[in-house]
Amino acid sequence: MQIPFTSSPRSSLGVEWELELVNLETRELQGAASDILAELGSAHGGEHPKAKHELLESCIEVITGVCGTVDEAVHDLAATVDEVAEAAAARDIGVMSSGTHPFTDWATQQISPNPRYAKLITDMQWLARRLQIFGVHVHVGVRSPEKAIPIVNALTGYIPHFLALSASSPYWVGTDTGLASARSKVFEGLPTAGPPYQLSGWNDFERFMETLISAHTISTIREVWWDIRPHPQFGTVELRICDGLPTLFEIGWAAAMSQCLVEMLNSQLDKGYTLPMPKGWTVRENKWRAARYGIDADILVGDQGRTAPLRDSTLELVDELMPFAERLGCTKELAQARDMLDIRPSYDRQRAVAAEHDGDLTAVVDSLLEEMREHVPRAVTAGS
Repeated sequence: MQIPFTSSPRSSLGVEWELELVNLETRELQGAASDILAELGSAHGGEHPKAKHELLESCIEVITGVCGTVDEAVHDLAATVDEVAEAAAARDIGVMSSGTHPFTDWATQQISPNPRYAKLITDMQWLARRLQIFGVHVHVGVRSPEKAIPIVNALTGYIPHFLALSASSPYWVGTDTGLASARSKVFEGLPTAGPPYQLSGWNDFERFMETLISAHTISTIREVWWDIRPHPQFGTVELRICDGLPTLFEIGWAAAMSQCLVEMLNSQLDKGYTLPMPKGWTVRENKWRAARYGIDADILVGDQGRTAPLRDSTLELVDELMPFAERLGCTKELAQARDMLDIRPSYDRQRAVAAEHDGDLTAVVDSLLEEMREHVPRAVTAGS
């Protein structure tokens, strides 16, 4: 099986952001995507080019075009979010983003009217029905399929950094899960989700996809929902690790870290280096630690069981990537990843709001709605 790879300009950038539609009276998720998208699409001959359906009727995905810089991507998203928010507000609906809604029951949600989603529900049943989760995906361009797989393998070493900084799903159907990212564990319920299998190269990837299709595990390679995957049609590697990010500020660091990492790995390949391939068990253990403890996790370093604070590793990563950020024009946005260690990720901010309001999770929804409007996160102190 041959899978064509559309060569992409090096380090080009695209971002996908899943937005929740929230009833402003009840603060529950509200299924209104079809209505809003129909209105927005009317000015574009039927379909908006940058606002799309997702699995649930209470979600709209906004996407960028192919961007050269993080700043361009952030402004591209902001324009579409403004359109969605305006159409939603006319229906007394607010817009926010988090890995999970703090209390809406997934069993109440309506599935979007798309045959692809109907098939997913038929095939996966309960595993798909409960996917009331929201994330951010970042695409970064690479020029050849020969580079894509080594870069995907190397990027698995940074799963905990992305997950911990983006973690925004401590609550599930009104209960504090004790996790920083419940979304990541819910999504892993799907048989083709989770960390990617480490493959030897593009030929190995093609053989694996052929096996999955021949076995009727998948019908298209789009049904492989790894945390990091090659996207042959776009000519990118796609980082799908992040929980829903509540603000454009946070979108900025996630896009910058993604673009700079791929640029660094691209450069190392150009110099003839062999990229690292972390052990699968280490990748899975580090992802679990980030999902459980967020930025306060200790992660495994190497294969001998040595650990180090994820906070320190994140600071070192930002410093390592800063020369590439200077080249790509995103030093400000990359530095925001460092700022998040003081601001604290959304899981911590949500818990702080709940504590301030005697456990009232409607206050958490209100804080997420406000953060989306203001574009910046609300800072809290550690352990608050």
